[in-house]
Amino acid sequence: MKARDFEKKFDSGVDITADLDLSKAKRLNQTPKRINVDFPTWMIESLDREAKRLGITRQSIIKVWIAEMLERNAS
Repeated sequence: MKARDFEKKFDSGVDITADLDLSKAKRLNQTPKRINVDFPTWMIESLDREAKRLGITRQSIIKVWIAEMLERNAS
């Protein structure tokens, strides 16, 4: 498919995922880097309660909340 045909398809709102080779897709700036953070016990317990309520892990809720705060502060 020529690039202009692909762009037309995309611009018209057609689902173009079938035309992509997603096996080679990479998310930029997504390389994980491990850090250690110490939290007081009460905070960990609160995080665990909220994570359980949402059905996600403690690590996930921390990532989501930090990402939300960073996005909010960037705008």
